[in-house]
Amino acid sequence: MHVGVAGPDGSVVAGTDHAVTFQGQSGVVIPASAPALSDAIDLPTKALDRVYISIHVPGPLALRGAARSLFQYVAGTPGDFTGAATLPGVRLMRVPVLVTLVESQTIAPTNVLVTLGDSITEGAASTANAFRSWPDRLAERVAGHHWAVVNAGISGNRLLRYGAGPSALARLDRDVLSVPGIKAIILMEGINDIGRGLGAPNSTEPVTAEALEAADAQIIARAHEHGIRVIGATLTPYQGASYASPAGEAAREAVNTWIKTSGAFDAVIDFAPVVADPANPLTFAKAYNDRDHLHPNDAGYQAMADAVDLGVLGK
Repeated sequence: MHVGVAGPDGSVVAGTDHAVTFQGQSGVVIPASAPALSDAIDLPTKALDRVYISIHVPGPLALRGAARSLFQYVAGTPGDFTGAATLPGVRLMRVPVLVTLVESQTIAPTNVLVTLGDSITEGAASTANAFRSWPDRLAERVAGHHWAVVNAGISGNRLLRYGAGPSALARLDRDVLSVPGIKAIILMEGINDIGRGLGAPNSTEPVTAEALEAADAQIIARAHEHGIRVIGATLTPYQGASYASPAGEAAREAVNTWIKTSGAFDAVIDFAPVVADPANPLTFAKAYNDRDHLHPNDAGYQAMADAVDLGVLGK
């Protein structure tokens, strides 16, 4: 593994490439489902710098069935190119994520915000590898306010059941509470529970608004035990999506009402009306959704990030 600063075209900035070691060794065997923390690396960076991480896996790597995958650049020929300035025959592919967190030692005290959610938080349907999800855009806004943003969104993820990885309840400790410096969470999850549980007749995975609200309440309670602020975000419209249904819409509206009125959250961000069609609030505005009536486009994600009152993060 190598790490360094990436230039505008994705190539390695000269003089920044560093080999990564694990307890002094050039490689590591990772036990299944366990994390591996590398040795510290002396690599100066500033807010919003793009860091490249180049990995060589000396053996087969399954491309399907991973809990999380993202678009990544892959060499088109076999071999170890971790120290190369560019990859030969490079291809942009959606492959399993091996690096889940980059830690940095800040000069000034910095708080960490974790965004917990599904594909709408991950940034699905935005321009690939352009960093245009709403958490990316929010990171740009808070960079000068002593906040950093960690995106813990996973496409297909759910609150209550396994879906492209463990449920939000099951992965909370690993993906959120264990993040160093965490002070706040923005929670936006549940539309996949609703769609898969209520979007098809005789679903074997039924769900109720009350069950989703109870899951949110559990996340709030567990986060509060660690002194972490939890901000609830309403579920965006999905009429016209492949798994939309009247029963699902009723559940979405019930959950959104609970998020806004229950007082369970430390603060609330009402994303739903930000991207909704004013003439039909049950669906996306055309300017904010290009394809599937479920995922915002670049403009939609920008609108969501712009709608966040930074005061909800707390001091």
